[in-house]
Amino acid sequence: MKNSVYIIAFILSLIIGCNSSKSTMKSADKHVASKNDTIRIANDSLQYEVIIIDPGFSTWLASMAYPRNFHSLQYLETKNQIYVNEWNNRVMQPQRYNPNLYEMTINYDPNIHYGYEVNYLIYNYMIYFQNTYKQKLDGYVPTR
Repeated sequence: MKNSVYIIAFILSLIIGCNSSKSTMKSADKHVASKNDTIRIANDSLQYEVIIIDPGFSTWLASMAYPRNFHSLQYLETKNQIYVNEWNNRVMQPQRYNPNLYEMTINYDPNIHYGYEVNYLIYNYMIYFQNTYKQKLDGYVPTR
């Protein structure tokens, strides 16, 4: 069964789908592509895809983000769960938070092993989003 998640902030689209019965990611199966301001990760064996389209994110990711493996997978998963929970709370309060920034909920399941690359991109997008749009999803917001 394939699950999908959508985040739309201005012109951002993030889609994650995962086969919940699988829990490993083989580096040979993943494909990473970047074209202009689009970043895409796909893994056909796990049936997921992440697409991030946001002006400046790919440049920010290449120049400002900590390198891969700087943070542990557990750290990324913990932070993503916090960020996604707050994001979803804001989606449910359009009178309080800008509905153009928080358009759709994210179905990020902490019981599913999305793998390092997916968590790395979600985490870094959340940092980029908070700094670019002057939002705080959880206390201190690192600049990178």
